[in-house]
Amino acid sequence: MLIREATPDDWNAIRPFFHEIVAAGDTFTYAPDMDSDTGREVWMLPSPNRTVVAVDGTGTVVGTAKMNSNQGGNGAHIASASYMVDPAHAGRGIGRALCEHSLEWARSEGYRAMQFNAVVETNTAAVRLYRDLGFEVLGTVPEGFRHPAHGYVGLHIMYRRF
Repeated sequence: MLIREATPDDWNAIRPFFHEIVAAGDTFTYAPDMDSDTGREVWMLPSPNRTVVAVDGTGTVVGTAKMNSNQGGNGAHIASASYMVDPAHAGRGIGRALCEHSLEWARSEGYRAMQFNAVVETNTAAVRLYRDLGFEVLGTVPEGFRHPAHGYVGLHIMYRRF
């Protein structure tokens, strides 16, 4: 698997699984009915931020990540990132590879830590992965997320220092 910088043309490959994941409404705080133009705007970040794609041996985009400062100004020394793996390719280590890639990027860019602001507590695969990679739950916003199947569930704030 290759992880490379996303190009504007990659949106056409990202869009179908981005839409599927967002429409499911169970892992991201995005509006489930988000249109393609808004999706492209929130995901395909301009420099100095970064968006990447994971590409398999056939050239198929199987996942993506976006990386950025968690805050601006005096909080810009903490990175953040978000990840999406095409559900048709789940369970193959793509999410782990994207997360490890973003951690390497953040360290190389001089960030002191990485923080995730809204990890849905019922997204147990993501929570387990992030814990495996050294993140801790700093706190949980009770009922911070309206899950389509589980009702109101918590949103974790997760953090890892470098």
